[in-house]
Amino acid sequence: MSLLLRVHQRFSFRYVMISVCMLSLPTLSLAQQPERRQGEMVGELSTDSVILQSRLTAPELDETGDLPGRFGIARFELSTRKDFQNAFFTKWLTAKPEHDFIVKTLVMELKPGTRYYYRLQYGSEKTSIQTGPTNTFQTLPVAEQVAEINFAVVTGMNFHFFHHGAGKNRPAYQGEDKQLGFPALVSILKLKPDFFVGTGDNVYYDHPRQNSAQTAAELRKKWHEQFAQQRFIDLFAQVPTYWEKDDHDFRYNDCDLTGGRAPSNELGLRIFREQVPIVDPKNQNPITYRTQRMGKLLQVWFTENRDYRSPNRSPDGPEKTIWGTRQRDWLKDTLKNSDATFKLIISPTPMIGPDDKSKKDNHTNIGGFRQERDKFFQWIKQEKLDQQGLYLICGDRHWQYHSIDPSGIEEFSTGALVDANSRLGIKPGAKKGTDPDAQIRQPYTSNPASGGFLYVTVKPTQDGNTGTASFQFYDEQGKLLHRVQKQRAIDP
Repeated sequence: MSLLLRVHQRFSFRYVMISVCMLSLPTLSLAQQPERRQGEMVGELSTDSVILQSRLTAPELDETGDLPGRFGIARFELSTRKDFQNAFFTKWLTAKPEHDFIVKTLVMELKPGTRYYYRLQYGSEKTSIQTGPTNTFQTLPVAEQVAEINFAVVTGMNFHFFHHGAGKNRPAYQGEDKQLGFPALVSILKLKPDFFVGTGDNVYYDHPRQNSAQTAAELRKKWHEQFAQQRFIDLFAQVPTYWEKDDHDFRYNDCDLTGGRAPSNELGLRIFREQVPIVDPKNQNPITYRTQRMGKLLQVWFTENRDYRSPNRSPDGPEKTIWGTRQRDWLKDTLKNSDATFKLIISPTPMIGPDDKSKKDNHTNIGGFRQERDKFFQWIKQEKLDQQGLYLICGDRHWQYHSIDPSGIEEFSTGALVDANSRLGIKPGAKKGTDPDAQIRQPYTSNPASGGFLYVTVKPTQDGNTGTASFQFYDEQGKLLHRVQKQRAIDP
């Protein structure tokens, strides 16, 4: 064989091999292209900023029910026009395993009271970018603007109980639409709220009890399986969110900061802040208690009830606290300085109740944190804030109620979102409750037990001189169960 022929054969072989490799590369790349199987979320809506979040994932759940993440890059495209004319972009973000393949960024310098459209651009690299569907949010109105605000408040989103039940008396959901997720999310979306508040117990690390989540991978799975449900994706594509945590989505039932049982405090804090858009990912020392002014008529406070608390079982006294001194002082200062027509404190746990006598982990409990609650209520009365549109909203309890403390301060409990996670409540005068002498007045409590949510509407009357706040209790199918309406003159 001539030298020329051998060279030609080697060259041809290499050309064929290179061609085969080049042809196969797109196929391999496409097979590993990331998806956005959990959709997108907007968090911490303000007049001029939001946090945008998505997660790059495999296309389907794995055999364990988890949704694996995938490497890739992504950025968000935003515009005030639905056709994305004059759009602007965030920086490219990298989906990494150390952050659970979540891409999250704080977007600033937005216009108040403005409708924005956004979508995710994503791929394994810049040469294989896909564009996701269009989502939307509207920034909050400025403090001087008299504007209507509507929002839903929920607690107790128990994925395990919904899919598998909680015993004979609380069966799993049986509808043919079960795999789409919680029916209450459809009911909320139909009402077209301006935002959604998860008050805690957003997932349950300690359910099922015999297989509770303890590691980072196990904690993350609880969020993946829940947010991969289509009804969450549909809701959050149109409705911004605010998040609080409680015991079940921090560590385990009635936990505090003591004890060596897994998950640890550090892990619980880290995973919560990772999985929901609550803090700027660049902030190394975030504080999760905060307040948002929402126009002239409304200001909302979100308290943090796990990060700073004293041990639950320590004797109640002047030093025992759920909030910590710094948060309590901040709460008083910001409440006192607010001129909003209505002032709503959204707490992960109840302050009035009644609650079960056996518990020790909230402000209503005998031997719990009552002294902090009582001093705070005394301060509210002293400042006459109860006459200035101040109301409490709480999560945690698995029944809906409207309760009035002997001081006159009022509380609205959201009740559990899921039917299988609901129960009948503790009534004033119950011997096994925290109000055995029936000092609390309770105009409403849900009966029969049902899942559902609280829907709040704050708006001006037609003459523009008065504001109304309507607290509406719905069951998970969207049936209105009870409504309470309050009115106040708008301070000019």
